[in-house]
Amino acid sequence: MLPLSLLRTGQGHQIMVELKNGETFNGYLVNCDNWMNINLKNVIRTSKDSDKFWKLQSCYIRGNTIKYISVPDEIIDMVVEEEQVVKQHQPASSAGRGDSSSRGRGRGRGDGSGGRGRGDGSSSRGRGDGSVGRGRGEYRGRGRGDGSVGRGRGVHT
Repeated sequence: MLPLSLLRTGQGHQIMVELKNGETFNGYLVNCDNWMNINLKNVIRTSKDSDKFWKLQSCYIRGNTIKYISVPDEIIDMVVEEEQVVKQHQPASSAGRGDSSSRGRGRGRGDGSGGRGRGDGSSSRGRGDGSVGRGRGEYRGRGRGDGSVGRGRGVHT
């Protein structure tokens, strides 16, 4: 169960949000986004020391200021039920990573034979124009040289 799916299911329900600075907000969840920014309505804000209270019509809480969120058990039960329904409707072959789908990995060899790797330069895709071996530049890839240039290797005189 992911936190965002829990919050999306909890829209319209009362939640309690504690911020990193110690303040708490109790209210009805209106909306949340992918960054866990939250809109609440009918909010009671409590100070860090729990000695001051404010009643707010609505408030916006930025996601990176949240320490934790308390949600009712009924929301957790609803999320578990939704996940079970989704699992029942998924085809068995698409579950997990190791399925036998037709999608492969890598770009292929460049000669139409498939597989993985950079290719042999016979194609118009990739580096170079296909007529120059592996398609690298004229002076590239010829070893490390004498160490006089590069990323701090060798002795500079």
